[in-house]
Amino acid sequence: MKNKSFLFLTPLLVLIFILATCAPAEKESTAEEKTTAKAVSRLQLIKDRGNIIVGCNAELPGFGYLNPAGEFEGFDVDFGRALAAAVFGDAGKVEFRPLTAAERLPALQTGEIDVLIRNTTWTLTRDTVNELDWAAVTFYDGQGMMVRKATGWKTIEDMEGATIATTTGTTTEMNLADTFRSRGIDYTPLLFESTQDTNTAYEEGRADAETSDKSQLAALRSAMANPDDHVILDITMSKEPLGPLTAHGDNQWNDVVRWVVWGMMEAEEKGVSSKNVDEMLNSNDPTIRRLLGVEGEAGKSLGLPPDFMVKVIKQVGNYAEVYDRHLGPQGINIPRGPNRLWKDGGLLYPMAWR
Repeated sequence: MKNKSFLFLTPLLVLIFILATCAPAEKESTAEEKTTAKAVSRLQLIKDRGNIIVGCNAELPGFGYLNPAGEFEGFDVDFGRALAAAVFGDAGKVEFRPLTAAERLPALQTGEIDVLIRNTTWTLTRDTVNELDWAAVTFYDGQGMMVRKATGWKTIEDMEGATIATTTGTTTEMNLADTFRSRGIDYTPLLFESTQDTNTAYEEGRADAETSDKSQLAALRSAMANPDDHVILDITMSKEPLGPLTAHGDNQWNDVVRWVVWGMMEAEEKGVSSKNVDEMLNSNDPTIRRLLGVEGEAGKSLGLPPDFMVKVIKQVGNYAEVYDRHLGPQGINIPRGPNRLWKDGGLLYPMAWR
């Protein structure tokens, strides 16, 4: 009797063991396969389409705007061109789609654009509730306040009862409310959907002040009829880390965006520029050789050609070249400050290229 019970239980125990050990592994594999399939879809979609659709600004000198020839130009715009150079070897294979502050996040969430590069602040809510993924920080900023020099205002406390223009649907609107509420100061917000409308209202005298990121205020002031009549106060109301972002789930595409940005920073750090990139192909520096695809498999791991950063640097430039062209001495002349490389006392710290 004992032997018959044992014979009866053995197959049952074996079956239970098989089900217990195999089922979780099968479920994990399925989830991994779905994630991988979803992650590569955006990059493959871009390759099949033949261009990259970039959400950008069309109203902000220095960052994203239409020049007199009707072409998109600016710091953010050049990062979009850099992505096209990386994926296709041609910086021209990009479509820029101008978006207001209110339009930009939904356009990314619905897949209307592939990447958003439009002076957008990295925040907890956008990273989680809005299901967006930042790739890297391209510009460290802070919210400021611009007023007419004639007011004599120096501090937030001087602005009791002021009417302040700002753009709705931005972190700026919330930061403004938080700053004045924490100090118990009354003010009247004047809200617009467009950056240009906000600035026009202030310049025409419908508002006593205008608030936005300091870099944006500097850009807008530079285009005013009388820039010297306005001053950006020496106050910083918030932290505003800005950079390109993608929708949740496109992990490989987000990696491409991230490493192109870091590659441009690494190129500056290593002294590789659009002027000497061909010579640098013969460098003995291991990091430079990996950066330019002479050795290693950086391109393959991203789904890109081995020399993708050569194309980026040659056609668009390293980080310093892009900054100087639009925001530095050749552009609206904003000091680099925290946007210097880490070795120069700034916050830009590209991750290890290996």
